[in-house]
Amino acid sequence: MGGDTEALIRQGRDFIARHGETVFNFARRLQGDAVHTPLTRAGFAQADEMGRALRRLLGPRPALTLWASPTGRALQTLAVIAEHLDLDWHGANTDPRLGEIGMGSWGGRLYSDVIGEVGPVITPTGLLRVAPGGEDYHAIAERCGGWLADTDADSGDRLVIMHGISSRVLRGVMTNAPVDAYAVVPIAPGLPQGSLVLIENGRESVAHLGAGRAPA
Repeated sequence: MGGDTEALIRQGRDFIARHGETVFNFARRLQGDAVHTPLTRAGFAQADEMGRALRRLLGPRPALTLWASPTGRALQTLAVIAEHLDLDWHGANTDPRLGEIGMGSWGGRLYSDVIGEVGPVITPTGLLRVAPGGEDYHAIAERCGGWLADTDADSGDRLVIMHGISSRVLRGVMTNAPVDAYAVVPIAPGLPQGSLVLIENGRESVAHLGAGRAPA
């Protein structure tokens, strides 16, 4: 899980994006690992913005391996971006290890209702608290680290569409970010929905800053 090791051996560049806004985000519901939460019109607009940004940066038909969480919102976001890049969405790879934090008994519920019962559910650093029956941050780091290990030797660049919390863990592992006091794993800074980063040789830069909200 060490960021230095990943930076030394990982081949190619990783463009990592948060999906666009969804109906759950708009309604202020805890989304977590829910599978079917479609994008809103704002979410599609955010995907368009990321697609245009990548087109300006890479041009048409770039040599990118497409990856996504197997959730509808990630695949919808990828479809829009792939269209901007003249790439075939049907050639994309999906992996459940790129999915969002599991929210257990809080999943799908309104933030306001859960907060009314248990108090704040967002930490000072913008992370979601671990829910009853939900997933902890060590588990997320383990699965994201497993995906990294399995793709380290792949040649060429990758486009990865995933989620707010899980992408912060993945990016944190890849860049050897500071260990968050609550999560007790490396956590990268939070970014709005529709944001896109580039990680190369263990260093991260923001390729496009989205206009959405946080957390996922």
